[in-house]
Amino acid sequence: MSKHISISKQLSMQPSANATTILEKRYFRGEDKGFTGMCKRVAKAVASVEKDANYRKKMEEVFFNLMNTGLFMPNSPTLMNAGRPLGQLSACFVLPVEDSIPGIFEAVKQTAIIHQTGGGTGFSFSRLRQAGAKVKSTSGESSGPMIFMDTFNAATESIKQGGARRGANMGALRCDHPDILSFIRYKKDRTKLTNFNVSVAVTEAFMKAVDSGSEYPLVEPHTGKIVGMLDARAVWNEIVDYAWESGEPGILFIDEANHHNPTPHIGEYETTNPCGEQWLLPFESCNLGSVNLALMVKNGDIDWDLLTVVVLESIHFLDNIIDANRYPIPEIDAMTKANRKVGLGVMGFADMLAQMGIAYDSDKGVELAEKIMGYINNVAHDASEWLSVIAERGNFPNHKGSIYDGKRAQRNATVTTIAPTGTISIIAGASSGVEPLFAVSFIRNQADTIMFETNPLFEKIAKERGFWSEELLKKISADGGSVAHCDEVPEDVKRAFRTAHDISPEWHVRVQAAFQKHTDNAVSKTVNFPKEATREEVEKAFKLAYQLKCKGITIYRDGSRDEQVLSTAATTAKETPVDAPVQTSQQEPTKRERPNKLKGATYEMKTGCGPLYITINEDQTGLFELFTTMGKAGGCAASQAEALGRMVSLAWRSGVGAKQVIKQLSGISCHCPAGFGENKISSCADAVTKAISAHMEELTGDEDFHSKKQSGHQGACPECGSALEHASGCAVCHSCGFSAC
Repeated sequence: MSKHISISKQLSMQPSANATTILEKRYFRGEDKGFTGMCKRVAKAVASVEKDANYRKKMEEVFFNLMNTGLFMPNSPTLMNAGRPLGQLSACFVLPVEDSIPGIFEAVKQTAIIHQTGGGTGFSFSRLRQAGAKVKSTSGESSGPMIFMDTFNAATESIKQGGARRGANMGALRCDHPDILSFIRYKKDRTKLTNFNVSVAVTEAFMKAVDSGSEYPLVEPHTGKIVGMLDARAVWNEIVDYAWESGEPGILFIDEANHHNPTPHIGEYETTNPCGEQWLLPFESCNLGSVNLALMVKNGDIDWDLLTVVVLESIHFLDNIIDANRYPIPEIDAMTKANRKVGLGVMGFADMLAQMGIAYDSDKGVELAEKIMGYINNVAHDASEWLSVIAERGNFPNHKGSIYDGKRAQRNATVTTIAPTGTISIIAGASSGVEPLFAVSFIRNQADTIMFETNPLFEKIAKERGFWSEELLKKISADGGSVAHCDEVPEDVKRAFRTAHDISPEWHVRVQAAFQKHTDNAVSKTVNFPKEATREEVEKAFKLAYQLKCKGITIYRDGSRDEQVLSTAATTAKETPVDAPVQTSQQEPTKRERPNKLKGATYEMKTGCGPLYITINEDQTGLFELFTTMGKAGGCAASQAEALGRMVSLAWRSGVGAKQVIKQLSGISCHCPAGFGENKISSCADAVTKAISAHMEELTGDEDFHSKKQSGHQGACPECGSALEHASGCAVCHSCGFSAC
């Protein structure tokens, strides 16, 4: 703890133009003078809990240098709220959901308070009795977990986190809950639980039943009685199928997590925070932060001395947050201070590998992951012991009876967590968490300007070795940011700069498991699959994660949550819509002429730009034309809506079916959505799909036309329109810093 000078000698970080935009939009407060001003504000607030005035001043400088150099960044709520009246500094919370109406709605109220302060919440709904179960107090029947999850989702939808962060939740249900099949299937309707990640809490007994092909018991949570049996493989196949189709549910290996619970005498783990990396007991919160591994490489090797100092002081920083924090509810204050959990993780792992010339998907890559995290975990525990003994802060109050009791002093029940780092890694100019590179080069849309953004290390190497060119950047961007198919790039550089979609799912899991081996809590990571991946490949990844003792796994198959925007002749031939006019293979599509008289209906849709009136007319053949009128005439929204109506009309008159139009337009987002839940209208295009859906459902009685069956477009960022990347269990935008979590 005495090497403070090592940090202060590092150069101050200069955030990129994109990082500065994000900081100005979400992080800077009135008194902040740029990035340095923000770091000073945060450092002063975090050091304020030091009792000795001289030491307080010293630690304020240390904490400032940690952040100002980019060596370490705390979680977003700390950057946003430290030194401000709100003062809520934690990123993640877990709340209990009791099996009673008062208990459920008390949790809803607490959720709203937490989301207002910038935190995310995790819930297990496993305590709630199943749908249809008798309720003695009312002589009625239970609604079941899913109905109440909708209530939590609606509460989240109506609240913006401190004006800067979106509400995010984790919803978990045990595999032995009687409603487990309904839970697995619930998000097939993409308008359901839009503010939730959902995961099945899988037990070791269930996994053994899957392997043996046997049945397993369903347990009524209120009584503990066995109320049924299910075929384990059938349930497992449902989990795999839905994860393959949409990326959810994820899996939480709940028994593995509880094997490493440091305070089992206080309670068992039931669920995690929204991105799955932080297992917490009910009413616990956790403070997260990340070391920037990209800055830990010196002359092609790891600077172990610098890493040691950064880890030591980062644990000190995170422990201080516990006392500097203003907790949203008293129960969280008490439980957090009783266990004092912190979670130090990393970002820039892919950058570290690239600097050292090591491929992510290699034995050396996995070995480095285990080596670096093993070292960080050991130093972090030493730092916690130092705070307890040398700094005389004492053990965490629940130390007696914990896994440390009689073995070693510890100030904190846990010290390490691998978090997503979505926005803070953009601020630090580092790759996200322990993920591979998102892209070597990609197009960024900012302020109506399109520009190429390139990994700075790749740019440096390309220029030094003479293969840099603008044409190369265009080629890389056109190939999804990968250099795998660029003949101009030397093979050793290709290997060092492998991107997420260049890497097989098995290597994703192996890297996650390597970090998990030396992480107290868990690892937030997305296992990426190509679009053509099979269900069997998804199942293989799930089982490998279980075998390698991961505490959970999230997968994302490319395009599985996206609506297909363009179709080829081949896909059109395969998908002739049921509502389209029949044509033989020799016929060319012909535009129908407009008769003098048509019948139809007009629908009023509430959009973020005002009321939109949509008129749908049909002739004897079917849908013929669509007109739109904005409540306030003129402006961009009105002209775009009119253009949309013209194109839909042309499509219908040329033989395109209603379902095809709905599929193309459903879920498109704009800057000004309206409503929430099933009534949410995310754009004028989305309003058009809802009107068409309602019209066709009335005409045909076919509920498959309802737009809620078609929505859920996840491909474009709702803030800037750039592509979303699914990483670390969350959808994030590398262009503007938007995060769905």
